[in-house]
Amino acid sequence: MLASRVSRRAVLAGAAAGAALTAMPGFTAKANAAEAPSYRWRNVAIGGTGFVTGVLFHPSVRGLAYARTDIGGAYRWDDRTARWTPLTDQLGWDDWNLLGVEALAVDPAHPDRLYLAVGTYAQSWASNGAILRSEDRGATWTRTDLAVKLGGNEDGRGAGERLLVDPRDSDTLWLGTRHDGLLKSTDRGATWAAVTGFPATPSASGQGVTFLVAVGRAVYAGWGDGDGSATAVNLYRTTDGSTWTAVPAQPTGTSAKVPIRAAYDARSRELYVTYADTPGPNGQSTGSVHKFAPATGPWTDVTPVQPGSSDTFGYGGVAVDACRAGTVVVSTNNRWAAVDTLYRTTDGGRTWTSLKDVAVFDVSETPFLKWGAEQPKFGWWIQAVAVDPYDSQHVVYGTGATLYGTRDLTHWAPQIRGLEETSVIQLISPPVGEAHLISASRDIGVMHHERLTASPSRGMATNPVFGSATGIAQAAGRPTYVVRTGWGDNGNGAYSGDGGRTWAPFAAQPSLAHDAPGPIATNADGSTLLWSFVHWDGTKYAAHRSADNGATWSEISSFPKGATPVADPADPTLFYAYDTDTGTLYASTDSGRSFTGRASGLPAGDSQFQLVAAPGRSGDLWLSVKWNGLYRSVDGGVSFDKVASCWASYTLGFGKPGPGADYPAIYQVGSTETITAVYRSDDEAKTWVRINDDQHQWGWIGQSIAGDPRVYGRVYLATNGRGIQCGEQI
Repeated sequence: MLASRVSRRAVLAGAAAGAALTAMPGFTAKANAAEAPSYRWRNVAIGGTGFVTGVLFHPSVRGLAYARTDIGGAYRWDDRTARWTPLTDQLGWDDWNLLGVEALAVDPAHPDRLYLAVGTYAQSWASNGAILRSEDRGATWTRTDLAVKLGGNEDGRGAGERLLVDPRDSDTLWLGTRHDGLLKSTDRGATWAAVTGFPATPSASGQGVTFLVAVGRAVYAGWGDGDGSATAVNLYRTTDGSTWTAVPAQPTGTSAKVPIRAAYDARSRELYVTYADTPGPNGQSTGSVHKFAPATGPWTDVTPVQPGSSDTFGYGGVAVDACRAGTVVVSTNNRWAAVDTLYRTTDGGRTWTSLKDVAVFDVSETPFLKWGAEQPKFGWWIQAVAVDPYDSQHVVYGTGATLYGTRDLTHWAPQIRGLEETSVIQLISPPVGEAHLISASRDIGVMHHERLTASPSRGMATNPVFGSATGIAQAAGRPTYVVRTGWGDNGNGAYSGDGGRTWAPFAAQPSLAHDAPGPIATNADGSTLLWSFVHWDGTKYAAHRSADNGATWSEISSFPKGATPVADPADPTLFYAYDTDTGTLYASTDSGRSFTGRASGLPAGDSQFQLVAAPGRSGDLWLSVKWNGLYRSVDGGVSFDKVASCWASYTLGFGKPGPGADYPAIYQVGSTETITAVYRSDDEAKTWVRINDDQHQWGWIGQSIAGDPRVYGRVYLATNGRGIQCGEQI
């Protein structure tokens, strides 16, 4: 996706013990499954919003296809229902790194078999990758953990596929890695071993094997660690499954430095390869397309358009038409001047047509794709391209935000139903108004969800447009007033007087806002704003205050730098902030003009925390501090009690009270038993019930959770790559 994603941090064990902390007795978790309520989970519809890195039509089954994403798992397409089904939601908190899909593979001879190579990051702090094996098209999985790391969200994630079923033996699989060479399995992915005869030497910072493709009974491997010289080797092959050699007379030079993707035209017996100077998706400035006839040997440069000094780009996706010899589609990538396009040839690359030039788009199903403009653009980060082997005019391509499809090579629309990859940072469920949900996300800013089953009709919030949001807040006593902050080119803060339907930019903003927009808060009546500032590199700055709807701002020197301001929901003169650096709760009694310390000795240094005020109550604060657990104050932060049995708490929210209860239902992502899960308490955190299940876990889900104040049992959950999950008790 376009913005940076969550990184795994070192585990901080234990809880700080301070004078203001006491234990809260009587906290237990209901472990009996019979006591837990039944929940139905579904996505709140937005439509895509993330980088689709690969699409693969099954060559033997009409209407069956699979897609992979960089941080949101894999999906199966059903042409009869025109929907994608998520296949990896069962991956839980401890396996969050496996939601990035490096590669996928199908077996042409066994239509129900599906293989995924999963692993999001190849960094030292990330877990190793794994192979997921399915005999029922992804309905159930068997897992094999690998001894190497994969990089589904690293540079080069749009290359591939790096996983392949051997064309001569369905029991044999090949896996190309980034830093550990070529691996082979002879038992359908159950065990793996390094291929000792593979001649290329991986680089610690390189790309390794960028793709594997079957060419008849041979296997070809793209190699991304060449230096671009005239003697560099970037393509190898084996014809016997044992001996690997360099493909002769292959393209070299900067424009063919990194082979990105390859596709074999079995009718014309030619292999097409796209190249770029870097692995992408960012940073590519030149590239080329070449074809090779393995039987006769010659290479031919069939590049549609040569990149130039004022029109820089690489080439990415490539797909052949299984029905028509010499019909091929390729994509440009990272082409910002003229905008990326697809080129199509019907004569083996002698002539090409730009499909963008005649494209007619209909994005009414996902209006955010206009990005505040009158018309959507053809796309960017196009490295996933596929042609339906049963329908020559059914072409799809992935972008950094969606998946477009056509049935006539002219009219295009998002082919994205069911595929949701948003990385969500904050959720608000208003107590009144048209929308039950307002969301803030990376890459697509803020959205007003007037319906949960359709992408917001107004798209992403405009005036201004944010690339990524950093905060949203609603005045508790005046819910029509909402504010938002984020990364934008024409302003970094805005307000709404109609509950988030329409927006206007603040008349002014502090100079810090452009480079370090952070979270924002508004007091109960909307008369005061507090805006905190944090740079993307983690540098913290002084917060600022406005009492005139953003027309003027003044620095608050006593506010803890980088902290998230929290407004008291009942008293407009009260604000709070938790300083994680010192473990101190700060409070303001003069509408945010000044802050003083209250409780100290709270957990310090934790990388994730959340201070939440219970709705409708003054001074009722809950502090969720990751591995240090959950704390509560009923005196405005003067003292806190620790919830003794909650040993980990990541995010906390409130919803409509249960029948007969006078305190809001509490929703939490945390650990009250042996696993990290989604819980609900109807009795002020005395007892909890788990409300998700093992098939609905979604990896890392610790960013935000919000109960619906109008519907008991309904909860909205922010995920890092699986959009917004909505759970309802049934």
